[in-house]
Amino acid sequence: MIEAAGGVVTRTGPTGAVEILIVHRPRYDDWSLPKGKLDPGETPAAGALREVLEETGVECALGAELPPHHYEDRHGRPKTVYWFAMTPVAEQPRTDDDEVDEVRWIGPEEARGLLTYDADRALVAAIEGTGDTP
Repeated sequence: MIEAAGGVVTRTGPTGAVEILIVHRPRYDDWSLPKGKLDPGETPAAGALREVLEETGVECALGAELPPHHYEDRHGRPKTVYWFAMTPVAEQPRTDDDEVDEVRWIGPEEARGLLTYDADRALVAAIEGTGDTP
């Protein structure tokens, strides 16, 4: 079983509208919510915070735990991704991360159109209707 964790990071943008943090991964040429595999012994919450910071340079406060996503990875192995709502508390310069080549803050509707995976779009859709963090 492969375990990963990530964040649905939201903020209020300059216009007062909700914005969501998404990343582009050149290796897969996909747009996704920031996430990654857990380190040995790492909790899903700690892994989610670490992965968001590593991939985006955004340090976050942890919010509610969201429904996990269970599926088989591209090698047929079972995988679970644990998701957490998050809000940014500080931004740091990104480290040289070859996994992510672009980070964007965009509105929920634009995110749903750009995100590659249905599971990511479903997490965004949960907040799109209310404008609140899930």
